[in-house]
Amino acid sequence: MLACVVLGGLVLSPVSALPGLASPATADPDAIIGLDDEAVELLVPPLPRERSKKELWRLEKETRHDVHVTEVKLRKGIALRTPAATLVSALRPVGTTVHPITTLYNLWTREALPLLPGLSVAARFHPFLRDHFTNQATLMDVRLIDVLTQVARRFRAARIEVVSGYRSPKYNLMLRKKGHQVARASQHTEGNAVDFRIRGVPTPVLLRYVRSLRRGGVGYYPHSQFVHSDTGRIRFWKGS
Repeated sequence: MLACVVLGGLVLSPVSALPGLASPATADPDAIIGLDDEAVELLVPPLPRERSKKELWRLEKETRHDVHVTEVKLRKGIALRTPAATLVSALRPVGTTVHPITTLYNLWTREALPLLPGLSVAARFHPFLRDHFTNQATLMDVRLIDVLTQVARRFRAARIEVVSGYRSPKYNLMLRKKGHQVARASQHTEGNAVDFRIRGVPTPVLLRYVRSLRRGGVGYYPHSQFVHSDTGRIRFWKGS
């Protein structure tokens, strides 16, 4: 016996008795679920809206790992809890203190990067030396790490202040327009240079040692009190 359906006071016939429809057992699937073009358009989800540059910047900022360090923390020698430090601790006996060779401190971003003995920091070296103006990073020449390591050991420097690392072409051009002593084809734009200084070490003394390494170009900037080191051809110059 087929049941009837009562809806709003109206009596509807059983499904099998409705005109134009077959029973479920014999129905054509395409005929039952077929949709016209207009219905299909309504069911298709809209394309996601393209985010603006400002929205993308905010999203990147929210997910960025915060490694900012204050001057007070650096003076007190508070250790940075980094994945690198954790890994080194796991390789040494319990209770062994791991002392970094030195700590690189970016004067623009206020970020710190410890150089730990026996452990490569190349993966973090690239974003650490990113362009602070555009927030862009590039693949830095990792031979610069060896230069900084040797400098730190020579002067027993607990901290090396980084003045400049990667410099985007946009920022490099802006500096040139403002009259700064910046080369058109600077090694900074290629990720091959770093400017740095060490507190308590006279710039001329630091300069002589970096030049003795003969790793590439070395520039001296007495007014700004920093040394430029790159991995290009060996050359020396003095700026202002």
